[in-house]
Amino acid sequence: MGSVVAILRVMPESVDIDLNRLKKDLKKNVTAIQDIREEPIAFGLKALKIAAIVGDDEGGTEPLEKAIGSIQGVASVETIDLNRMI
Repeated sequence: MGSVVAILRVMPESVDIDLNRLKKDLKKNVTAIQDIREEPIAFGLKALKIAAIVGDDEGGTEPLEKAIGSIQGVASVETIDLNRMI
């Protein structure tokens, strides 16, 4: 079994969500996260782009998406890229 780097886009519930607090909550509750960056979307709304390392077994990113989606302030989670680690 190998590992992959998953890039996920996390959309906050609204523009009023404190992204710094959301980042802290994500890092505290999801140990697979390696990096979090802000990505402007439109009209002041920003998404968080997350890099995380997960196993390449069946259902690889689903548990990660569920863990992130359960955090207060998160509206949606989408895996946008996967790359095998060498």
